[in-house]
Amino acid sequence: MTIAPEEEDRKPDTSRRRRRRRFRRVAGWTAGTLVGVPLIAFWVAYLVLDVRSPQDVLAGLDKTVILQYSDGSELLKVLPADGDRLFVPYSKVPAKLRDAIIATEDPTFWDNQGFDPTGIGRAFLTGVGGGSGITQQYIKKSTGDADATLGRKFAELVLATKITQEQSKEQIFESYVNIISFGRGTFGPAAAMNAYFGKKLDDSITWSEAAFLAGMIQSPSVHDPAASGDIHASRRWQYVRDKLAVRGYVKGGEPMAYPGTEIQPPSETRAGRVTYDEFHVKQQVLAELDQDGFPLARLQQGTMTVETTLDRGMQDVARKALLDRLKREPKEFRGALVAADPKTGAVRAYYGGDQGVRDYAGTPHALGSAFSPFTLAAALRQGYGPDQPIPSPAKVEFLGENFQYPDVCGPKCTPRKAMVSHAITPFIAMAKKVGPDALSETARQAGIPETVDGVPTLREKDGFLIGAGIAAGRYALRPLDVMGAYGTFAADGRRATPHLVAKVRNQSGEVVWEHPDTAQPAFGEDGDLSRRVAADVTGTLDSVLPDGRPAALRTGEAEHGIGPDNQDAWAVGYTPQLVTAVWAGSDDDRLLKDAGGAKLTGDVVPADIWRGFMVAAHRGLPVRPLAAGRPPVGRR
Repeated sequence: MTIAPEEEDRKPDTSRRRRRRRFRRVAGWTAGTLVGVPLIAFWVAYLVLDVRSPQDVLAGLDKTVILQYSDGSELLKVLPADGDRLFVPYSKVPAKLRDAIIATEDPTFWDNQGFDPTGIGRAFLTGVGGGSGITQQYIKKSTGDADATLGRKFAELVLATKITQEQSKEQIFESYVNIISFGRGTFGPAAAMNAYFGKKLDDSITWSEAAFLAGMIQSPSVHDPAASGDIHASRRWQYVRDKLAVRGYVKGGEPMAYPGTEIQPPSETRAGRVTYDEFHVKQQVLAELDQDGFPLARLQQGTMTVETTLDRGMQDVARKALLDRLKREPKEFRGALVAADPKTGAVRAYYGGDQGVRDYAGTPHALGSAFSPFTLAAALRQGYGPDQPIPSPAKVEFLGENFQYPDVCGPKCTPRKAMVSHAITPFIAMAKKVGPDALSETARQAGIPETVDGVPTLREKDGFLIGAGIAAGRYALRPLDVMGAYGTFAADGRRATPHLVAKVRNQSGEVVWEHPDTAQPAFGEDGDLSRRVAADVTGTLDSVLPDGRPAALRTGEAEHGIGPDNQDAWAVGYTPQLVTAVWAGSDDDRLLKDAGGAKLTGDVVPADIWRGFMVAAHRGLPVRPLAAGRPPVGRR
């Protein structure tokens, strides 16, 4: 029998019925709140928020960003480039460049609603992240707010919806392409075409040129070949080329080639606005800031000030030590010096050379026998001791390659003796014993990054295999990274990321970002193991500065091919207060002989530079002992 509604109402008001009514009311209010509040907030934000025009954005970019030394004094200014903001209407953007940008940055641009729902959802759930197509990128750059926060993502969603409803896709693309930076102080495609290729922007642009310019948008401070070299820039170009092919813009038979020979040097260095060594510092700082969420456009819009970690005195000393010593050598000699506080990773001196736009401190070079401390560290992790007897063969096979060098360690060879005597085959035999994977892993734990600008380190060209060259130090590494990895030994086994940016301040002087403390035990979570490995490595590098201060130093050189002559030489060492890497070589891979006609070695030119810098940099600092490892046999 069915009970009528009025009879239901006349039933006794039990506690169960009261709970049921209360649940329905709460559920109704909750549902209304969950739906209504966001809708109201969206509607209010839609009315209040507005998107700035590209002309307003460009006008707001005409601001100077100041880079400071660690003491607050001015290092240099990043000036806006006059004439580098030519507004280009949509109809004047060549179709090839437009297609290359869309294929790379937002392949669904013509059909989407202005935002990535998956990215927006992820941002609301986690409070960070979120995808960014062309419309969202324009909103971020027009507002100057690139923080990965829930509030910013909500505002971005509102503005993306609003601009998509109020403007055509052509208008949105026109606004976007005119305010984005292509690097070298340029905004918009016309300025970029002139800066990189010295040409006017028109329909004569090639697919190769279009792919190159589109590839600059993601991170121009990193992808510019003047900063990272043609090898890295060509990989970025290939990425864009592949997107164009996969998405049907370029047919398989159409010729495309990386336009490396057509790319001009940076116009701002030709104009003499900064010296080459200042340019290298600026590019390194801007690339680091870009990775930390502060691209140049955001810095300019906020009239921000960047406090670097660089010490004015040490920077001057580094320049003088390197230039004074290289003046006595053949004209093809080049050099770089990087120094940092090993406990924090704060870079105190960064000198990449003054001969051109190539930054020798930020480009990779073969480490050669200066890789030996990492081989020793790998063996120490597996239980070896620095004074344990090891073989010292004249010839050793490793991963299919035969290595043959004079036996300079003798019949009672130990890792300590091999390091002091600069023997090579004992370390190759040690690498064979511990294995290439353990060797690579140890170097990475010390601080060698897995990739640099997307390219794997300590690997063959395929990016996966480890060859015999790892034992001989043939894999090229940046002085910046080598310095940081040696810094782990100086800091008692704690690894800290090398960095040049300490703080970012807004126009009011308030700190809006500060570099976090990254120091942690390097060789696993066992702090005791890390300390022991670092101390034992340090004990084999025992040295003394000319002023009598205890220090650790390893010199080394990399061979030219597999011949007896050398093409790269290094001096890397430290005190508890400062770790410094010095590289000497040339612009290309060639055998080098010094002014005396002797082949280039690490214990002459690089070591002279290293000692000169270290003595001057330590003036006024207290003398501190190095961490003691296990004492040599006979000294117990």
